[in-house]
Amino acid sequence: MPSPLPVKDGVGPTRLRVPATGPWATIAEFVVERFDHLDPADLYRRFDAGDFVGVDAAAIDSHTALGTHEFLWYHRELPAERPLPFHEQILYADDHLVVIDKPHFLPTTPTGRFLRESALVRLRVRLDNPDLSPIHRLDRATAGLVMFSARPATRGAYQSLFERREVAKAYEAVSPRPPEWDPRVRELAGRPVPLVHRDHLERLRGDLRVAVRPERDPNSQTLVDVLGAGTSASGREVLHTLLRPHTGRLHQLRVHLSALGIPILGDRRYPELLPEVPDDPALPLQLLARELVFTDPLTGEPRRFLTRRALSEAPLVTRRTSSGAPAPGDARSSGG
Repeated sequence: MPSPLPVKDGVGPTRLRVPATGPWATIAEFVVERFDHLDPADLYRRFDAGDFVGVDAAAIDSHTALGTHEFLWYHRELPAERPLPFHEQILYADDHLVVIDKPHFLPTTPTGRFLRESALVRLRVRLDNPDLSPIHRLDRATAGLVMFSARPATRGAYQSLFERREVAKAYEAVSPRPPEWDPRVRELAGRPVPLVHRDHLERLRGDLRVAVRPERDPNSQTLVDVLGAGTSASGREVLHTLLRPHTGRLHQLRVHLSALGIPILGDRRYPELLPEVPDDPALPLQLLARELVFTDPLTGEPRRFLTRRALSEAPLVTRRTSSGAPAPGDARSSGG
């Protein structure tokens, strides 16, 4: 449903469904009860100032009767936000597509306490393009490649690539090296690598973690390979993995590596849910969206984007392939 309000300062308007019936005489009364943590007098003031509108963009005032509108739109009054000291890098931009390298701790889209301090809002302001919209997303804790649509007319063409699983994605992760890891045998959880791991993952409303349902058919799949093992700059003994997800379930890579006995360094949700703490730049979640490969739906040309970031806990020693070239994803060969 198109919004009757424009994007304002990079932030899109909010839509709220209004009940057709209830104990409220007016829409304003419903909103005041719905947002009982806000000052009622200020909400009534905003209604009479024309801050709330219906689908036709006509103002809904404090006397508008309940049942006259199914939805209303408004701009959130943005609180003061402390700027995040982590900055996205634009890797590519044309009339239709924008690709960025997202840092750890920066949300892809506004969420919770982060509104202006999200990649989407920053880019809308930076590029002066209110039509910018994410084609896919990364968790706030995950760094790496994110694609944005620059034009509504061609947005669907790029989104359909992900729906049809026609985008090849590769990630890197760093985990504590398990005691049983043997580079001569190359096994994880008793299975030779590379391996394909499958699970049925279910997202539960209100839960911070996804649930694994082993009794149900798998709906998630990841190819897992090991790039190398060694000592990180901080002195940790680590295992460096390459992940190629076939599906894109919430927290899929984090759950799959945890199931294989190699939970990702810095992960506070898997295998155990730990108390929330302030962001720790010294140990961000060691998960990086490294590569996106697809055929451009507009031009038919092949596209390949690579991150310029590296995981801080990757092994310091460069592993070599059989050809003598640096292994893909190695900390010294991934572009910094």
